[in-house]
Amino acid sequence: MTVPAQEAADRSRAFYDVMSQRRTVRDYSTRPIPDEVIEWAIRTASTAPSGAHIQPWRFVVITDPERKRKLREAAEAEEQEFYTHRASPEWLEALRPIGTDWQKPFLEDAPAVIVVFEVHKGPETPRPYYTKESVGIAVGLLLATLHQAGLATLTHTPSPMRFLNEVCERPGEERAAYVIPVGYPADHARVPDLHRKDLDQVLVRL
Repeated sequence: MTVPAQEAADRSRAFYDVMSQRRTVRDYSTRPIPDEVIEWAIRTASTAPSGAHIQPWRFVVITDPERKRKLREAAEAEEQEFYTHRASPEWLEALRPIGTDWQKPFLEDAPAVIVVFEVHKGPETPRPYYTKESVGIAVGLLLATLHQAGLATLTHTPSPMRFLNEVCERPGEERAAYVIPVGYPADHARVPDLHRKDLDQVLVRL
């Protein structure tokens, strides 16, 4: 389908206007979200290009309160180790304006948590190519779709992540890459006042 130049520009601007309002949210309402919205977002994420079209991703949606509790406990154990021993002073200073620490209540408060796994070669899975790149593109589409639907998200990346295989009951050839709480912002939710780089700082024309 060919889109006229002006319409293409208008569509691009309209999409930017929506996405420029996206913010990472750490305070969630417990208000439930429609299953259908999550399903369509994952369908959209699955349209991402992937190396050799292997589609090396798995999206685990957690809504059960008890499993979310276990997820939070395991994640906070890793995060406490990170903030007290693993992170360099420089890294901690970079995080300071955002105001994060080892406590992750959003893993329980958000009505849904999507754990995204990279699928590597296994007994019943083919060898993937450009796995991280493919999954990263899919997650970008996932976040954009959820934002378009009026939902807030956060990309949480505890390290190491192997505990997520047990929490999510996934086989060894799957490796967790992202933990994404999804929901509506809480009434008291606050986000850091961060500035995105201007276009001339990120665009190079040759």
